[in-house]
Amino acid sequence: MATIVDRQNPFKTSLSTKFLWLGLFVYLAYAFTTLDIGWDRFVLGLDQGGRLLDRLFPPNFTRWELLLHDLIESLQIAIIASVAGIFISLFVGLMAARNMMPNVISIPVRVFIALCRTFHPVIIAILFVKAVGFGALAGILTLTVASIGFVAKLFAEAIEEISFKQVEAIRATGAGFISTIVFGVIPQVFSRFIGFSIYQLDSNLRNSTMVGIVGAGGLGGTLFSAFQRFDYDFVTAILLAIIA
Repeated sequence: MATIVDRQNPFKTSLSTKFLWLGLFVYLAYAFTTLDIGWDRFVLGLDQGGRLLDRLFPPNFTRWELLLHDLIESLQIAIIASVAGIFISLFVGLMAARNMMPNVISIPVRVFIALCRTFHPVIIAILFVKAVGFGALAGILTLTVASIGFVAKLFAEAIEEISFKQVEAIRATGAGFISTIVFGVIPQVFSRFIGFSIYQLDSNLRNSTMVGIVGAGGLGGTLFSAFQRFDYDFVTAILLAIIA
């Protein structure tokens, strides 16, 4: 006996979905008309961009000593901040794990981690520049906070996913809290923690230049100054140093 198969149209949408798409289209049209966007500015930008490219080349490496000094400073800022942030994240992430700590500890620590993740590193850098002044210290503090926000969060989530069989086996031997953490928890999440740390180091290497633009040390400040002086051939040298 033949059966009739009711094949639904995959492109069929409900009335509410249609109204949602219509509202989105109206909003985009409104935003496009209210913002200062136009083809004339786009065409003008292409012309100005072409002239900028002409002035960017050839790169000027005559001030290579300044370039090397600031590049090394950016690397130092990124490495020091990564080491400090990753070390602190070990303890912060552990205290944020809800399966290891009571709510009275884990909830405030999670709020602290969320605050570290809320603000962009440039915003944090501006605050630290105002607090401690221009220079590498502001950059180190900024990237340390950013590292805690990323590594501690993922570390806490990794701890919450562990198997408690190994933890209970360690506890059954009469081991204390620290021994349980060292032998029952850390071995299960160590490889993931290393992955988080390497990723954060890579992120800090890039962000060390970005926070320098607002005065937090490193190569970013030199890049910003070169743009202000219209020293575009030196800008190219700085960009090549960053890429390298």
